[in-house]
Amino acid sequence: MANETPAIITEKLSKHYPSADVYALKDLSLKIMPGEIYGFLGPNGAGKTTTIRLLMNFIQPTKGRASILGNDIVHDSVEIKKSIGYLSGDPALYPKMTGHQFLSYMRALQPPKHPSYMNELAKRFNTNLNLRVGNLSKGNFQKIGIIQAFMHEPDVLILDEPTGGLDPLMQETFYELVKETRERGACLFVSSHNLTEVQKMCDRVGFIRKGKLIAQQTLADLTKEATQTFDIGFAEAIPITELKHLSKAKITKNSEHHITIHMHGELSDLFAVLARHKVNSITQREASLEDDFLRFYREDEEDEAAN
Repeated sequence: MANETPAIITEKLSKHYPSADVYALKDLSLKIMPGEIYGFLGPNGAGKTTTIRLLMNFIQPTKGRASILGNDIVHDSVEIKKSIGYLSGDPALYPKMTGHQFLSYMRALQPPKHPSYMNELAKRFNTNLNLRVGNLSKGNFQKIGIIQAFMHEPDVLILDEPTGGLDPLMQETFYELVKETRERGACLFVSSHNLTEVQKMCDRVGFIRKGKLIAQQTLADLTKEATQTFDIGFAEAIPITELKHLSKAKITKNSEHHITIHMHGELSDLFAVLARHKVNSITQREASLEDDFLRFYREDEEDEAAN
């Protein structure tokens, strides 16, 4: 990357709640570069939203520090907000406004680089801006949130569960927008619990559990490590002997002609077997974060027990 200065830096960023004596986030240290899409993954309650609220200065850290584009998240919060786009996991929009009224209001607060970009995004997402926000479906409500986050073409975007409620076609539109945004040099910090979503977008991912960052990987490493699940229907008897010889495969026989197979890593050997037989159907399941990264959690628990 041409710009070697990180867009987002956190140094032992922590949030402690004394009343419950619990750390919602503990000692988070990250460096995310311009032009990088960083996926922040974990189950509900892991600390993803707490991290985002800290970065946005909605809550303040107990200890540690962070900066965005060289500005301190606490002391320079107003300056930071001039250069970032933000999408909450549960957007709070003005229900009595139309989509156009709301976006125009947001545009007046933070003038965009290209005034026509708002309408371009509305067209791409097939959004009717004349409807009242309070009358919109979950998917159309989410589209308005996405448009307001991206329409200023910010240098940093912080997105919490950005594709919630979007249908598959609109999800693909969103992925295309993310790719274009990265190509112009923006940094995106994307919180999600959806492994498949993150695999489609991100350059690097971090895994958080109980407020602690327990692992980081590039997308290439993630692809190698991920377990993928396929439901396969055969026209004839299942070639069970051949399938059992596959490395790192776990097979469940559902019927005489149907199996479920979990593959860890390389898939070429599986497809070589399938190519020699008549296959009626093959469906890939959406990957589950809790299943695929149970090993991270197990290793982390073992480390805690050892200490």
